[in-house]
Amino acid sequence: MTKIKIAIVGLGKIARDQHLPSLKASAAFDLVAVASPHDRLDGIPSFADIGSMLRAMPDIEAIALCTTPQVRYALARTALDHGCHVLLEKPPGVTLGEVQSLKEIAEKREVTLLASWHSRFARGVEPARAWLASRKILHVEITWKENVRVWHPGQAWIWKAGGLGVFDPGINALSILTQIIPGALVLKGAQLSFPSNCETPIAAQLEIQIASGAITRVDLDFLQTGPQTWNIDVDTDAGRLSLGMGGTLMSIDNQEVTIAQTPEYASLYAHFAHLVQQRASDVDVTPLQLVADAFMCGRRIEVAPFID
Repeated sequence: MTKIKIAIVGLGKIARDQHLPSLKASAAFDLVAVASPHDRLDGIPSFADIGSMLRAMPDIEAIALCTTPQVRYALARTALDHGCHVLLEKPPGVTLGEVQSLKEIAEKREVTLLASWHSRFARGVEPARAWLASRKILHVEITWKENVRVWHPGQAWIWKAGGLGVFDPGINALSILTQIIPGALVLKGAQLSFPSNCETPIAAQLEIQIASGAITRVDLDFLQTGPQTWNIDVDTDAGRLSLGMGGTLMSIDNQEVTIAQTPEYASLYAHFAHLVQQRASDVDVTPLQLVADAFMCGRRIEVAPFID
């Protein structure tokens, strides 16, 4: 199979940490260019913006958009209008309306659009979904706490409107939840803690009702020091299923389950390649819908200002 010519737009931390190594190891993609206003990649044609890149290299077939979410919509439209298949880093847009618009453009252009919830490809997620499918779910607890100063040092965009704040990592937990729990999920309540100098929350507590009527409680914190916590615990009529370390570890009643060791971004790009071959799209907005609902109906609390 001829490799798909792909470019990365936005050469920040997530692109360097995850996308570049995954593409280097991929049998399906050939990284041919990058576009980023302030960064270059040695040995790869580098451009200041997506427009100049596509004019210089019109045969680019796919683009991975790894920019901050606030600018992603316009860039995605440019790529889709050029006829490129597009992978959107999470979140896929600042608003649900943006994502719906991009989906309609992709359908019209007959190209692939992937809302890439990478945490759904963590190695414990699919085994967890399969195990839970035949069990009655009684209660779910999500604890997702990390240190923003470690994972997003000096990144002011995350505190601006559209940057999501604590929901930037928290939406990963919601993407797993909506993948492993069958049926519709409905937000019943939320409390959002906003630093007095920020436009997005630094902590949040959510209450979500799943289709069976059971309650999911979500505790998000962006000021966790020491060990970082990315845990999901699901109590069922057949015992407790736990996902740890963002879905990379799985246990049943504290007994570890052996699962495959495929890295999540490798699986993500394999999924993207399959979609491109089928000219199909995967644009699930349910994690973003829960976040939007939290902003819409959540009780706002002002807390101390954030100092990076």
